[in-house]
Amino acid sequence: MMEIRDPEVKADLLRRLRRIEGQARGVARMIEEGRDCQEVLQQLSAIRAAAHQVSLRLMRSFAVECIQSSEGSPEEAVEALIQVLSRVS
Repeated sequence: MMEIRDPEVKADLLRRLRRIEGQARGVARMIEEGRDCQEVLQQLSAIRAAAHQVSLRLMRSFAVECIQSSEGSPEEAVEALIQVLSRVS
């Protein structure tokens, strides 16, 4: 198991996730207020895109950490990275 060690990456991910959290609360309010479905879908699309960017940022960080801190061979590090990436893509 790997954790996010870089404090800048961790802060960036948390900032992005908090923004997504706020967007999700906004969508809930839109639904409660009976807003137009097209507007709601547009906001949901923005949330999905933002979540995808968080995933990419985390994968990038994981790839760097995986390769740099590998205790085995470079081939084993790459294989571990491929296994994780295949699960999230």
